[in-house]
Amino acid sequence: MSSEDNLLPLIVEPDQLAAYIDEPSLLIIDVPAKAESYDQGHVPGAVFLDHRELLRGEGEVPNDVPSSEALSRLFSSLGLTRDTHVVAYDDEGGGWAGRLLWTLELLGHTRYSYLNGGIHAWREDALPLSTEPHAPTASHYEAGILHPEAAIDRQEIQDRLGDRHFAVWDARSRAEYRGEKGNNKHLGHIPSAVNMEWTQAMDRERALRLRGYAELITELEALGLTPDMEVATYCQSHHRSGFTWLVGRALGFEKIRGYAGSWKEWGNRDDTPIEK
Repeated sequence: MSSEDNLLPLIVEPDQLAAYIDEPSLLIIDVPAKAESYDQGHVPGAVFLDHRELLRGEGEVPNDVPSSEALSRLFSSLGLTRDTHVVAYDDEGGGWAGRLLWTLELLGHTRYSYLNGGIHAWREDALPLSTEPHAPTASHYEAGILHPEAAIDRQEIQDRLGDRHFAVWDARSRAEYRGEKGNNKHLGHIPSAVNMEWTQAMDRERALRLRGYAELITELEALGLTPDMEVATYCQSHHRSGFTWLVGRALGFEKIRGYAGSWKEWGNRDDTPIEK
């Protein structure tokens, strides 16, 4: 289904969402970094999602994608149907919301939007808040990985290093990128990866909305990332890079892919190449 059929654009402003808030096909999901953010006030009608549910939670790479069975249970509990348009937001400028939307993309559920700036922008615009928990109406959603190309794994990244049509965007801090900080067996970054920390794409003067697209495109191009390239993005757990994946999509990077294993996987192995 093309995005033109969607109820709302990929990046939706608070006033646009407010105008559609009673639309029955809308499912608004609040996926905050701090659970108390939901209790302190959320978009009316929004359901709460514990961000840990977006991670596998076990095995060598606990930040990997959950099983299809786990995702089926999760999205059924949230009331997702094939016709639902999801609007995701969080309390930190888009990390967990991005991870949620990336997961939906992986499942081939392309009816989704990000509330620009999340709850900060909603509050700044003085729109109504609810403190009542909103219980979702359960559905029967069968999750399957229909868009596997939204993800990229460690082996494919290793195989593609050196390909001039392929680039890697590290969304971590400068200190992590340089190998000065981290809690992994090995520190540093994926060879040839370029570094723009995830928060650099947020506008602190505008309640953490995305910065101007023209500026962002110019900065990314200066790093060697252009919309025609295939770009893999990662951080420590594919949480911060959930947002950079979303930024890439908003800027027209149609071949941007998320590396769920991220540095938690790459930096704890002995057979992965590393630069500092």
